[in-house]
Amino acid sequence: MNNVTSSSQILEIGREVIVPIQCSCLGEFFQANVSYIAPTNTKFKDIACGVFEGLVKSVTLFQENIFKKTNMSDVNYYDIKGGTELIVPLKCACPEELFGTGLKYLVTYPFISGDDTEKVSEKFKISVEDIWKANNLSFNPTVYANTTILVPLSKEPSINFSIHDSEPPSPGFLPTQLVEKSMKNQKLMKLYISGSIVGFFLLAATLIACGLYLRALRKFKTERINRSSSIHKGSVTSGSPPISGPTTTRTSTNSCLSPDLLAGIKYTLGEYNIDELTNATSNFSEETKVSNNVYRGCVDKVEVLIKKIRFEDVRQVIDVHSRINHVNIVKLQGVCYGEDDIKGSYLVFEYPSNGTLRDCLSNSFVVSLKWHKRTQIAFDIAIGLHYLHFCTIPPYTHMNINSKNIFLTSNWRAKLAIFGAKGGIETTTRDIGSIGSLGGWIAPEYLVHGSVSEKVDIFAFGVVLLEIISGKEDVDGNFLRDSITFLGGGANEGGCFEQLKNFIDPCLMEDYPLAEALCLAVLAKACIEDDPLHRPSMDDIIKVLARMV
Repeated sequence: MNNVTSSSQILEIGREVIVPIQCSCLGEFFQANVSYIAPTNTKFKDIACGVFEGLVKSVTLFQENIFKKTNMSDVNYYDIKGGTELIVPLKCACPEELFGTGLKYLVTYPFISGDDTEKVSEKFKISVEDIWKANNLSFNPTVYANTTILVPLSKEPSINFSIHDSEPPSPGFLPTQLVEKSMKNQKLMKLYISGSIVGFFLLAATLIACGLYLRALRKFKTERINRSSSIHKGSVTSGSPPISGPTTTRTSTNSCLSPDLLAGIKYTLGEYNIDELTNATSNFSEETKVSNNVYRGCVDKVEVLIKKIRFEDVRQVIDVHSRINHVNIVKLQGVCYGEDDIKGSYLVFEYPSNGTLRDCLSNSFVVSLKWHKRTQIAFDIAIGLHYLHFCTIPPYTHMNINSKNIFLTSNWRAKLAIFGAKGGIETTTRDIGSIGSLGGWIAPEYLVHGSVSEKVDIFAFGVVLLEIISGKEDVDGNFLRDSITFLGGGANEGGCFEQLKNFIDPCLMEDYPLAEALCLAVLAKACIEDDPLHRPSMDDIIKVLARMV
C-alpha cells in the first residue's frame, strides 16, 4: 500500500505511511486499539506527538495505560521503560456508519504546520470539495497543526509521495503564517470578488430606488394630511378642544433615521410595538431583568432579549449588527422605535435558552458544566472575538466582555452579546483591571491612557477564563488575579498542582485533565498581563484552545 519493496527498507525522514486498521465502535467512539512496544526509555508525550504525530493525545494514551496506577499530574513526567508494551487508542471513523454513499475508506490524516486541505486533496487525488463536505467545513477553511481530518475515498488509499510536507512546528505560541493559494483558489476568489462587486451595485441601486420611492410617498402623504388638516380646521366649532394623542405613523418627519436606511433594514429586522414588549416583560419588571437595561421576555411564544437604548444610538447599533453574521454572536432580530430620547427605543435580540454564562457557573450543581463544555465555551468566545477583531470592516473592539454578557445555547455553545452602539465605554473607577459601568472588564492601558485595541478584549477574556476555571465571580477586580500568583514560579512543582486543584471549581469533582487545567490557567494569566505587549494574540489563543476541544 505504501510502495515499499522490502520490510527492511529504510524510509526517508518525513515520508508519510498509510496504516490500515479495522475501525470498530467501542463505547461512544469509533476506535482501533494498536499495540506499541517502546524501543527505549521514553515519555507519553514523545510517543503521542513524535511516533503517532497527534493521532492520539498524550493524556488519552496515559489514561488508557496508567490511569489506575498513578496520578494524572504525572502525564508529562512519567517514564516508560524500553520494551514496555502500550495500548494506543486511535480514533477513527467507519464509512458505512457516517456516510454510506459509495465510500469504502476514511483515512484519518494528521495536519502539520504548512498543511491545508488543498494539499491533502492533491496527495490523495480527490477534490477538495469532497474533503470539506465529509468534515462539515466551509469554503477554504483554516486548519491547525496537531489536529486530524477525515479523507473520504471510494477505493484503496494511496498517496502521491512527490508532494512534501514542511518542517514540523516549534513549541510555544506561533505567529500566524499565510498559506500560499493555488491558482484554482485565486480564480475562485476573483470570481467571488467580481460577483460581490456586481451584487453590491445592484443592492445599492435597489436601495436608492426604494429610498426615492419612500421619499415621494412620504411627500404625497404629507400633502394629503395638510389638505385634510385644513378641511378639519375649517369645520371645528368655537370652544372645541384641540385634537391630541399619540400618532401611529411609523416614519415621523423628525426621525434621525433616513428613508434610505429604513429601506435597507425593512426586510431584515422586525418591527415591534411597545405594547408587545411591555406585555412580554410584565411591564419591565425586576423578575425579567437580565442585566443593566436588558430584559427577558416572550413575544409570539419565542423568548427574546429586550434592550432599552437611547433613541439617538439605535442607528449605530443597527449599523454594527449589519456588518456581523456569526454563529457566536447574539443576533439582532428587531427594533421598537421611540419618538424621543425620554421614552427611549428598544432592540430585540435572540435569547440563547441556557441564559448567561455567569448564571450557569453560579448554578453548576444544577446545570453541571462539565470540563469539556467549559473548554468549548472558551473556544467559542475566542472565535467570536477573533471574528470581531479581524473579519469585520472596520474591525470592532467589544470593550464589554464579561460572564454576564455571554449567553449559552441549548447545546452549551457560547454567544457574545453586543448591546451597545460603540466599542468603548466610560468607567466608574481607575483601579487596574477594574470593571466598567456596563459590566466589562477593562485593561490597565485603557484606564490610564484610554488606549483601545484588541488587547483590551484579550484582557477581559483572560478574566472570563479564570471564572470558567474557578466558577467564582470577581467583584473587586483583584480576587482572581491574586488567586493565581502560584503560577508565577514561586511554588514548588507539587505545591503548584495542589494550589491549582484548590483554585478549580469544586463542582467539577476533580473530573478534568489536570494538564489541560494548568494550560488553561497559564493562558488566562498571560491574557491578564499588565503590559499589553506581553499578552498573546487571538491567533495564539485559538491555537491553544483548539487542541482541547
